Amino acid sequence: MLAKAVPRPCSGAGRHGAPAARLRSVGVAGGPRRGGAGGRLVAADAGERMPVVAVAAGKQPVNGAAMAGIDKLVTSTVGKSTNILWHDCPIAQFERQKLLNQKGCVVWITGLSGSGKSTLACALSRELHSRGHLTYILDGDNLRHGLNRDLCFEAKDRAENIRRVGEVAKLFADAGLICIASLISPYRSERSACRKLLHNSTFIEVFLNVPLEVCEARDPKGLYKLARAGKIKGFTGIDDPYEPPSDCEIVIQCKAGDCPTPKSMADQVVSYLEANEFLQD
Repeated sequence: MLAKAVPRPCSGAGRHGAPAARLRSVGVAGGPRRGGAGGRLVAADAGERMPVVAVAAGKQPVNGAAMAGIDKLVTSTVGKSTNILWHDCPIAQFERQKLLNQKGCVVWITGLSGSGKSTLACALSRELHSRGHLTYILDGDNLRHGLNRDLCFEAKDRAENIRRVGEVAKLFADAGLICIASLISPYRSERSACRKLLHNSTFIEVFLNVPLEVCEARDPKGLYKLARAGKIKGFTGIDDPYEPPSDCEIVIQCKAGDCPTPKSMADQVVSYLEANEFLQD
């Protein structure tokens, strides 16, 4: 009969009651991704702060001690985050897109409240799903139930709202999905900032060009009525401006009494995606 192995503690004291050492990894710049030499584990005493660094050939003093193999620190400061390091993964966007048989992108639908952005987003997602393509919708109102619930509709918070959605959309596109963002996003500068987050023409701006009078006649949420009564301040199209795109990829026109159906609007976007090889066979 095999004797039971004595369990080893996961944490706590090491030998002779000394605190167990913690292991901190040191990445290797340009080193092998899988196996082989090049990576090192550095033991740190309990409570000691060790920098996480990427290394190349050569030596570089760290905390006053020369460590073999270290050439330079590559930690970064981004915004308010300091001493951070970007970690690459061997599975990249290309592999994910190949798995999904499509190219990741962001379809950014902009227009006045009541122009039909959410309706188009759902119709487009349904059409692409029926063709075997994976999508995800980032709807402005839905996001304010969770991710952006801490933001109001003042100028600073509205800008942060768009910035967050742009960053999340970028992640979905990098994952290989067709991300459909549906937001008023009234200012060109903020939409342009989101466009710059992506590359290789993967930001597709769709302008629902629906006149204010048509949107106000629809008024599905009753917001125009409240804005006209002065109960909502800073409402886009009433007492806050909307800046239409000057050079977007797709414009969907709608005139009073002559608006395309959700299916025809979705087909217009799908045609663009097909023509630009986002939908691979």
